[in-house]
Amino acid sequence: MTLSLAEADKILSDNFAPWVLDLGLTVHEAGELHAVLRLPWSERLAREGGALSGQALMAAADTATVIAVSSARGGFVPMTTVQQSTSFLRAVTDADVLVDARITKLGKRMAFADITMTPEDADGPAARASTVYALLG
Repeated sequence: MTLSLAEADKILSDNFAPWVLDLGLTVHEAGELHAVLRLPWSERLAREGGALSGQALMAAADTATVIAVSSARGGFVPMTTVQQSTSFLRAVTDADVLVDARITKLGKRMAFADITMTPEDADGPAARASTVYALLG
């Protein structure tokens, strides 16, 4: 039960706060137990020194998890973040970031995911996150 890219983008546009939509995220891929979103580079999201802010990366990881869970379930259901842990490995400057959320366990009431955030054309990730979600519907 996967979503088409159009269905996944509609979930994104219909269910997230305006400030999350301002990140410019787009769904690049939606699969059985994963989703890949693109976070476009923007100076508006950079902090002093020109690196992409950690807050933007964390919001992108959180959002990618919702799309991955929705794709795994065949559609959006109300859910909420229970836990998110993020490790930052290196700075991102002047590059879009691919945010790859992989569901590691999907139950009736809880979902767990690992997220890798890799600058486009980079050899390795800039950040990794793990999330836990409560499924409310």
